[in-house]
Amino acid sequence: MKSRSAIAIAVSVALAMPVPAQVPAAPLPGQGAAVPATAAAPADKAFSQEELDQLVAPIALYPDALLAQVLMASTYPLDVVSADRWVKANPSLKDKALEDALQQQPWDPSVKSLAVFPQVLAMMSEKLDWTQKLGDAFLAQQKDVLATAQSLRSKAVAQGTLTDSKEQKVTTEKVESTTVIKIEPTNPEVVYVPTYNPAVVYGTWPYPAYPPYYYYPPGYVAGGALLGFTAGVIIGGALWGGCNWGRGDVNIDVNRYNNFNRSNISNTNFQHNADRRGAVPYRDKGVAQQYGRGQSAGAASRDQFRGRAEAGQQAIQRGDVPRDAGARATAGGGAGNRDFGNASGTRSSAFDTSRASQTRDASNRGSSSLNSARSSGNMSSGGRSSSMGARGGGGGARGGGGGRGGGGRR
Repeated sequence: MKSRSAIAIAVSVALAMPVPAQVPAAPLPGQGAAVPATAAAPADKAFSQEELDQLVAPIALYPDALLAQVLMASTYPLDVVSADRWVKANPSLKDKALEDALQQQPWDPSVKSLAVFPQVLAMMSEKLDWTQKLGDAFLAQQKDVLATAQSLRSKAVAQGTLTDSKEQKVTTEKVESTTVIKIEPTNPEVVYVPTYNPAVVYGTWPYPAYPPYYYYPPGYVAGGALLGFTAGVIIGGALWGGCNWGRGDVNIDVNRYNNFNRSNISNTNFQHNADRRGAVPYRDKGVAQQYGRGQSAGAASRDQFRGRAEAGQQAIQRGDVPRDAGARATAGGGAGNRDFGNASGTRSSAFDTSRASQTRDASNRGSSSLNSARSSGNMSSGGRSSSMGARGGGGGARGGGGGRGGGGRR
């Protein structure tokens, strides 16, 4: 029996090998080489400090209220894409007419508010990979994200690139025992969105392996200054967020929020709405469990399969199993499979590839909506989806109980 189990493991390895690993996301438009997927993050944190700097750098110098609402909105990548398309399709809507039309849209209020800042919404939609990562980092490590923004602001001040101007005022104050740098518009009703290259504005970038994302809006021409601004936007009540730097979180000005969204909330704390997340998965396991997106049965099955495959590789290396055991089991006319029936006598193979195909297919459902959204921003994953579909369709050829696809001989 022990020998049979070892052979089963070896065959599991043989069946697992043809399935290629998931292809990393392609670099974003205007971005350099893809960032390595693994970073030196602490065991209990989803994002390392290098990754946080990389993600927060493009928005750390935004006015506090706009920064807070970009962070909130980044947790809803599908809403961001939908809102960006809608804004581009309705360029004539401004001021009161825009606010009226926004009331009919289903997006989260944080996303609706960014319709007033079309260049910010376009950046988040076009760099969707960055948006999703930023939102995941914000949900999982909110204090770290805000602390990173302050650290980057300090570097910009030291470089002389973050200063008072006719567009904004920069103040420094002590909050508890921490020095906090605040950025606010000079005129509270008119906001200028800063535009800059984060690889330059903070001084020499310390993490070559994690270059910061950056975005220049269409038509923008950089001048001599390292920090420029787009045209001022009359915001009305669109900016209702804020940064609670001492506590390390974001908050809501309920009066401005209710005025813009025509609602009547009283809670000043940001609360993520998982229903607006759609099928987009969460990177952090704790966040996924918090919002009812814990590990699925399919994911557990994949983990168990990987464990058997690794055990099989170790058994082969130790010499416990002949290296051609998988081939001999296959050449034996499937006799090995008959030995792994269940208690009821059903000849269900432990490595039924039709089930493996279903597992692989299920692993893609969580990101199918996001991949569909990416296809509109020159980030199409059609090639990978097609390839995955080809592998999924092949499951029936190996698994089943007779001819091809388990349906008898044709």
